[in-house]
Amino acid sequence: MQNLRISLVQTHLDWQQPEANRERLTALLAPLEGQTDIIVLPEMFTTGFTMEPQTVAEPVTGPTLQWMQQQAAVLGAALCGSIVVEDDGYRNRLLFVTPEGEVHHYDKHHLFRMANEHEYYAAGTERCLIEYKGWRILPQVCYDLRFPVWCRNRDDYDLLLCVANWPAPRRHPWRTLLLARAIENQCYVAGVNRVGEDGKGLDYSGDSLLVDFKGQALLDGPAGEPFIKTGLLNGEDLKQFRRNFPAWQDADDFTLQPGGDRA
Repeated sequence: MQNLRISLVQTHLDWQQPEANRERLTALLAPLEGQTDIIVLPEMFTTGFTMEPQTVAEPVTGPTLQWMQQQAAVLGAALCGSIVVEDDGYRNRLLFVTPEGEVHHYDKHHLFRMANEHEYYAAGTERCLIEYKGWRILPQVCYDLRFPVWCRNRDDYDLLLCVANWPAPRRHPWRTLLLARAIENQCYVAGVNRVGEDGKGLDYSGDSLLVDFKGQALLDGPAGEPFIKTGLLNGEDLKQFRRNFPAWQDADDFTLQPGGDRA
């Protein structure tokens, strides 16, 4: 299990302008060529968190996926973030694209009812586990972070990735939950949130974090400001901690049935 470099991209987003966001991100990401292994973008990074999927939804193999494949190949790093796609309804879909062009996807399971997301998008029903460079990765999207059963580590992942558009008034829960998920699951957690104001007038403070398995922040940039920061995940440190403090062996046993119901 080699060490893993991961880059958090905290940025503002142009409201419902996919091409403009892709062009700006192309320039922002260029200095990362050969410098990292995974690049994490925010939730709905081409549009902002919109409830107008009919306006911005892309086909499954649309221009943003093609852009991600091209960028991953050029940068030599996996690229991760969510976009709006049309696939048996509209989906808030996280894409994880490797430099070789391999595509993994996870559809957001917990839809944010306070914004009526469940009225516009179809919920995903299955967790997704990704293996990359010897690491087992669990992708999650924004509101999923509030549900510990869905995020529970059953000794099946080492890194939790959460992409978000999490408004500034709730920044304390965002930061607290990222730390809590790392501690309870004995894993690294990378949470990437946007900054700036969206088309609905909501403000976002970012507060993107990289957290280790003890709940200690490894990366924590200035709130409200764009940044790109790269941190190192130490695989041996993680394995040693789990051996020395095997709380995972005492976790309650359960399964998730299709649809996400607990059994």
